[in-house]
Amino acid sequence: MNNKQVTRREFIGETVKVAAGVAVGLGVAGAPGAMAAAAPAVDTSKIPSYNGNMEYRRLGKTNLRVSAVCLGGHSDNSDKERHEIVSRCIDAGINYSDACCYEEVMRDSKTLKGRRDKMYLAFSHCENEVRNENFRSSKKLLESLDVLLKDSGEEYTDLWRITCFEPGGRHAFDTSCEVVEALEKAKKAGKARHVGFSSHDRRWIKFMIEYFPQVEVVCFPFTTMSKTAPTDSLFDALKKCDVGAFGIKPFGAGSLFQGAAEESDRRARLAIRYILLTNTVVPIPGMEKPTQVENVAKAVKERRELDAKEQAELQGVSSRMWANLPPKYEWLRDWEYV
Repeated sequence: MNNKQVTRREFIGETVKVAAGVAVGLGVAGAPGAMAAAAPAVDTSKIPSYNGNMEYRRLGKTNLRVSAVCLGGHSDNSDKERHEIVSRCIDAGINYSDACCYEEVMRDSKTLKGRRDKMYLAFSHCENEVRNENFRSSKKLLESLDVLLKDSGEEYTDLWRITCFEPGGRHAFDTSCEVVEALEKAKKAGKARHVGFSSHDRRWIKFMIEYFPQVEVVCFPFTTMSKTAPTDSLFDALKKCDVGAFGIKPFGAGSLFQGAAEESDRRARLAIRYILLTNTVVPIPGMEKPTQVENVAKAVKERRELDAKEQAELQGVSSRMWANLPPKYEWLRDWEYV
């Protein structure tokens, strides 16, 4: 047995010890319609950009309170437009921004200069993380994070969430260990307050959060066609391991929308309400206009449960969304059951 294998075994052994101390606290998770568990009183003064009209959710074992809807990273905005969108988010009480690639990290870091305390900022360097075969070691992953921190002028990220294989696919066990080792080292060094990863493979996510208690947050696709798997659901693992969850592509990569802006806004609010009923998944839609920020904030305030008419309407538009997925997003079909 070589030294690498011995070290790996010792490392994994430590994760089992930590697992014994992990508390469960996500509340009830499952099919849309589930009721949330009673939450303890929260000190709202510690919630960035707190707004009484916004709902906040505990992000698993991080104990961060994030807005019920957060800001996704993908957009084609200019710096000026992104600044306005972020300003509207802060005004609405949206307090988390997800930056998935180098350009997004640089843009959002610049946008938050002078108001960094108003939003949690998540980092990922998707081009130079484990999807790239040259970045599948803890050493190379940490070097990639260091580049983000140096170039953005940030001392730390609130969440380093490494971008893993997509669409679909599972990394080798050794690579999985390297990912967790990098996350653990970044947190211990103070470079990341909290850590996690994104993936498009449900079974691999479930394995990772059950095997490695260092994982605090995961990010995965969740659309209006997604529902709880009848057996072996990821929701059960999220609850058991107290892991926070962000949902990308809530509008099916834009395929949910058709017709006038008013109708698209209505569909967006239906989608947000549907996803929020999981009491687990926090949607992070990309938003390219200030009016879209106002629309998702409005969805949070609307009646949560969909009535029979709304359910039928959403089922119809979601089926059409499914049929109109762009070829490069066909993999979203793999997330019908979560």
